[in-house]
Amino acid sequence: MNKIIIEDRDTLRKKVLNYLREKILGGVMSPEERLIETKIAKEIGVSRTPIREALHNLEQERLVKAIPRVGYVVTRMQEEEVEEVCEIRVAIEGLAIKRAIERAQKQLAKDLRKNIIKQRSEISKGNIRAYLELDAQFHEVSAVLSGSSRLLDLTQMLRRHMLRFRMQSLYIIETALKSLKGHERILEAVEKGDPKLAVIALEQHLKSAKNDILHYDLAKQTKKISVAGGSWI
Repeated sequence: MNKIIIEDRDTLRKKVLNYLREKILGGVMSPEERLIETKIAKEIGVSRTPIREALHNLEQERLVKAIPRVGYVVTRMQEEEVEEVCEIRVAIEGLAIKRAIERAQKQLAKDLRKNIIKQRSEISKGNIRAYLELDAQFHEVSAVLSGSSRLLDLTQMLRRHMLRFRMQSLYIIETALKSLKGHERILEAVEKGDPKLAVIALEQHLKSAKNDILHYDLAKQTKKISVAGGSWI
């Protein structure tokens, strides 16, 4: 881990919080992994106080949980949480795509089309990591063109949460191809200038992603934790 350079206390708290949040959402810190304050403080070069404050905030975000005599551990995904995040994403991204179609339909269609062309190219080369970045950009285009910075912030945050759920399934080429098909249906609706159809296509796309999580990632996580015999992994 890199050392964190800090100018003042408020900046320190924010940087430590963001750093740990990204490690969890990015899958670097695994579900049920124990988070040791002294170890983290030493690794990033800060005192234990901002680490403790960050862990408390992450507990409120339900990314970690406190266990008596153990400390904080990274929470593992629950089916209800997957359902909830997907439902909220449909609401937030649905609003974003409707506003984007109303404000800049032609630009939205153009940007999504260019993105999909790149997606196809990267998938054909088996470059799934590059595809994941393009996938993120695809979902952010509507939020950007919606003209709302709040919608963009929420879109990015919710997508990071969902990405944490599906770190395994997204690296399967068949899953990436299915995701691409979902993007293509969204583009078709946008090109028709039909907000309702675009929201339906988006909802179907996110429902497919949710099913992949429930049938692959969640099952694999449960099996992994069971095999570990309750130890912190």
